[in-house]
Amino acid sequence: MLVRKAIQNCAMEWSYSSGKVYADPFDEVELDVIFNDPDGQERCVPAFWAGGQNWRVRYASPKVGTHHFHTVCSDQTNPSLDGIEGALEVAPYQGDNYLLKHGPLRVSQDRRYLEHLDGTPFFWLADTWWMGLCQRLDWPGSFQLLTADRVNKGYTVIQMVAGLYPDMPPFDPRGANEAGQAWEKDFARINPAYFDMADLRFNWLVSSGLVPCIVGCWGYFLDFAGPQVIKKHWRNLIARYGAYPVVWCLSGETLMPYYLSDAWRIENDQEYRAKARPAWTDIARYVKAIDPYHHPLSTHPCWPEGSREMIDESLVDFEMLQTGHYDRKSIPNTVEQVVAAYARQPRMPVINSEVCYEGIYEGSREEIQRYMFWACLLSGTCGHTYGAQGLWNMSSRKEPYGASPLHDVAHGDQVWEEAYQLPGCIHVGLGKKLLERYQWWRFESHPEWVEPRWSKDNYVLPFAGGIPGEVRLVYIPPLTEAKEMKNLESGVAYRAFFFSPKNGNEHQIGKAQADEKGMWKIPFPPIHQDWVLVLERLRD
Repeated sequence: MLVRKAIQNCAMEWSYSSGKVYADPFDEVELDVIFNDPDGQERCVPAFWAGGQNWRVRYASPKVGTHHFHTVCSDQTNPSLDGIEGALEVAPYQGDNYLLKHGPLRVSQDRRYLEHLDGTPFFWLADTWWMGLCQRLDWPGSFQLLTADRVNKGYTVIQMVAGLYPDMPPFDPRGANEAGQAWEKDFARINPAYFDMADLRFNWLVSSGLVPCIVGCWGYFLDFAGPQVIKKHWRNLIARYGAYPVVWCLSGETLMPYYLSDAWRIENDQEYRAKARPAWTDIARYVKAIDPYHHPLSTHPCWPEGSREMIDESLVDFEMLQTGHYDRKSIPNTVEQVVAAYARQPRMPVINSEVCYEGIYEGSREEIQRYMFWACLLSGTCGHTYGAQGLWNMSSRKEPYGASPLHDVAHGDQVWEEAYQLPGCIHVGLGKKLLERYQWWRFESHPEWVEPRWSKDNYVLPFAGGIPGEVRLVYIPPLTEAKEMKNLESGVAYRAFFFSPKNGNEHQIGKAQADEKGMWKIPFPPIHQDWVLVLERLRD
């Protein structure tokens, strides 16, 4: 029996070739590999069709030791695919890649944030590259350039769609990569070469320490391709990328019909949703059933709903929100959606996964990026997703993205080469660095700590949160004033300073301590801009 060598948490790959010829191997054959780890736990890992008469399997495990496996083919009469046995000897990981050192992601025990398999908290700071697998972001030069930039700025997640894209019809040439489209015409079968090129990109993200958030498709492909094709698409994704430290997003704007369809033009689209919701719930259940690694699963919602309203909420592991792209007009809905999601039961981690792409519709500039980041984080989210116009669709100087079918005009004229350098992407990274000084995963929203505070009468007033008795943070939006800290603990002294969310500079204030009413007067910051007021407990 052949014993293969592997490294803990690292994807190991090998292939199987069929001695029996199939006219349509993708549709005629399914191959699984059953693994038994050193503790006796069994995992059924799907293999993916690699073209011709070939299948490949990828496997990773956090458990060191000997793993035994055998193949199970849907065609049990094929001895070159069915019943083949082997073993895998997994050695400890000794590198410095953070993802591989700490393991893939899961939901924390208190269901408020994501953590690595070893219990290390994971701060979600994502960038939106919906069309990052297409050739407009060329490989390797541009893709590696953009990856290095995001790593340097502190990002941890990249959101990308796996070939069936938003804002375009099926087989639009803008969605092709160097090997063509993700599927053959009429969705007859996948194009393995497309995913071979995608492999290079996903491997590079993981090797760079970035978690791929893989979006299966945009929701309206349910109508174009049908539920069975979507399930086959997902089986291919799980087989190819399940061994990586990924998170799954079932679909984008799950219950939204295609922009030019009759359902879109109907004022009340409840009939479409009534049919789409159970179909997507069934697909989500299928994804859960065949993913041997149990990666966190969510779905990207239509505005203004959340993930839980898209499908059976028992299938959702963390909540994704989309709260608008209309600059300051999106502030009320953003705050209300985040607050409601944080309070909802059963509780789960909350992330605003799409809001106010920087530069979209000639708005949502850097001050809006800072507001959205801090308002969301101090209202209960466990991370944040940034996005920029021109970057999400990889509009390039050589190939401008052009018009959206939604309005038959472009959302903006930025290209990714300019958009990735916008200041807002830096500012949210600075915010993450500040939060990582503290046990941010223990933070709770405490709007009552500051006066004045945001309310439904005025959303552009201070937000507060932190850990009682340890650290308090207050975000003070531009042209507003935070006058007093309230409910301070008696006998607890804090070091106070203003943190600039624009450049990370600090302006020291000094000691802060409660008066007889539990209050402390907040001084004026040095200049007019938005600030983060920080109170750190002073230790003896």
